[in-house]
Amino acid sequence: MLRFENLGKRYADRIIFEGLNYRAGTGCIALNDESGSGKTTLLGILAGSILADQGDVWINGHSLRAAPALAKSAVAYIPDDCLPGSMLTGRAYLEQVAFERDTTVGHDALGLADRFGLTPHLEKRFEQMSFGTRKKICLTAAAIGDVKVVIADEPVAGLDAPARGVLVDLFRTLAETRVVLFSSYDAAFSEACGAQTITFADLRA
Repeated sequence: MLRFENLGKRYADRIIFEGLNYRAGTGCIALNDESGSGKTTLLGILAGSILADQGDVWINGHSLRAAPALAKSAVAYIPDDCLPGSMLTGRAYLEQVAFERDTTVGHDALGLADRFGLTPHLEKRFEQMSFGTRKKICLTAAAIGDVKVVIADEPVAGLDAPARGVLVDLFRTLAETRVVLFSSYDAAFSEACGAQTITFADLRA
């Protein structure tokens, strides 16, 4: 479902990484490496929000270079600071995501939002939400539709203990039929998700 080959990225004269290769089927994968190693950049490239300087990514068989629209349509991406539009309400954002994925915001998504404690916040605009509330809205959106790959940058940041428990359940459920790739320094969270932990050294092997 997720594959990348010979990925490389540089900013000016600084090489962030090069020669990264990986292939994943269904399951949870935790990317854990030192700060500044390029985790956020890599996840952004895999989600199609950052352009790689070399190599390619395939999502559900679609190349990000050759068929970017098809590849991106199979990905749900949760950046570290999720702010898709400051004036959007939480409910409007969920409806927008559902429309883009040719579905509706059903009982499952609303039930997940309620488990995250979001029901009182769905009519708020993103600019009115706390960091944690924004993150939970975007995590809820990731479960809408039939995406094949879920990519999340530090998904537990800003979450309290009950929300972390909901997220563990969500990732375990999604990983039964999809790839769930996230960055995290939290070994206990990764273990609870049943995630395989990888580092950049594994991607260069």
